Parts: sequence; structure tokens; C-alpha cells
Amino acid sequence: MKRMKNYVTVGLTALLLTSCTKQVTETRIAYPVDVTRPTLTPYELNVISEKIYQNETGGNPKYLMYWSPNEDFASLGIGHFIWYPSGEPKRFDETFPSMIDYYVANRVELPSWLLEARKRGAPWKNRDVFERSRGDKEFQQLQTLLINTKALQTQFFFDRLHASIPEIVKYVAPEYRQHIVNNYNALAKTKGGWYPLIDYINFKGKGIKSTERYNNQGWGMLQVLKNMRPVQAGPEALAEFSRVAYLILERRVRNSPPEKNEKRWLKGWKKRTDSYRFSIFQ
Repeated sequence: MKRMKNYVTVGLTALLLTSCTKQVTETRIAYPVDVTRPTLTPYELNVISEKIYQNETGGNPKYLMYWSPNEDFASLGIGHFIWYPSGEPKRFDETFPSMIDYYVANRVELPSWLLEARKRGAPWKNRDVFERSRGDKEFQQLQTLLINTKALQTQFFFDRLHASIPEIVKYVAPEYRQHIVNNYNALAKTKGGWYPLIDYINFKGKGIKSTERYNNQGWGMLQVLKNMRPVQAGPEALAEFSRVAYLILERRVRNSPPEKNEKRWLKGWKKRTDSYRFSIFQ
């Protein structure tokens, strides 16, 4: 295994999953040379896509466009991408504008109103306006787009996951970097391992944003990979990721302000992290 101090510069455009998939930018990053390169077959992409769709919506297309009573942003698509209205503080990573860019880069035809809204922010100023808009033409156009592009949304997760690794590695102290890369690689080399990696980073983020903390402790991909025991590729890697992911979410709930009542989400989070324990591919 190469030492983490050896870095190679690679273009993000190298992360293409198919010949027609394009990255949004040409940004070049310092990338650890010993991180496993991602590959997914169309079959794997579709299976993961459907699993994430079930996780986020329960299979109900209505919930492809959702605004929680407890949040100040819309959640859109199979991954519930965050989109803030103009002027709203962005505590969590806002991902839907980047998804719009990804559509454009992959030559998906978009309505002009959506391209304009990309520049300004979500077209609904609050949840009440959002819910009243469900019958509007624009709302229906966006819902149809999201239903018809589930696989492309999953490709976006996939590219985002791999592009996040340099950020995560750079964020932690040097003594933890190889451990994180090793655990990431163990999942990447495991049959079915891409699903928990893709789903969790979409579900709870990278774990490096300072505003995504309670008591200075995060709950994203960084925290899971760092707190895992060292594992080898195979069923052990899936089981360990599943175990630690839930422990990290339990810790989040313990650290959360009591008035948020975050414990009400634990049952669903347990079900979701349990789905990481075994390969979804037969």
C-alpha cells in the first residue's frame, strides 16, 4: 500500500461512468493514488438507484418533491437533494443546484424556468407555498423530470462520492488518513459496497461542514470511515460500515438539542443502516 503522502493530480472528468456521462467541471484535484477507482455496471446503477428511491420516498413519487415541516428547504429527487430559497442561510450542503448543472452537462432538456431558478434559488419561499404549488405546471414538470432520471441522479451521487474523498482526507489529521482510505477501499472492493457508500454520503453528507455538528461532533461519511475498525473487503466491511453508521447517528441524536426530538428518526435510520449489512446484489 502506498503512503498517503504520495498524491497524483487527476481530472474529475476521469470519473465518467459511461461514455455519455460528463462531469460538470474540469477542476483538478490532488488525489490519493491508492484510492480505488469507481466502476458501476448499468445493472448495478439501476439497482442502487431503485434502492435509494425506496429509502427516500417509500416508493411514492409524491415524495420525490418534499418539504419537511421541520426544515427551511425543499428536498428533491431520489436523494432528496437540498434546495434553499433565495436568502435562506445554508446550514447543510445545498446539492440540487449542482444536480441541475449535471443535467445540463449530460444534455438533459430542462424547462427555462428551472434554469433561471438555478441562478436565484428554489422558486418556493417556504413550505406553505411549496405545498400550494403541487398542482402547478412547473411543479409537475419537475416531478416528471425527477421520476424519469433516477439513474442519472445516482450517477451524480457516485461522482460526488469519489470527488469527496480528497476533501475528507485533507480534513483529518495525517495519522487517520490511511485508515480512512483503507476502509473506503474495502467497501469499494466489496460486492455491493458502493451502495452503502453512495447512499450514506447522500443521506448524511461528507462530515466536514462546520455547521453539521452537535457538540462539535459530526455524523457524515468522514465520521463513519474514521470510527470503523480496520476491515478487509468482503462481508466484514459491509457489516462494520452498517454497525458504525448507526452508532454515529445514535451519537448525533444524543448530542442534539432536546427540543428537536431527533430520536423520532432513529427507527427509520436503523432500518436504513441495516440495509447496508448485506449486499443488495444477488
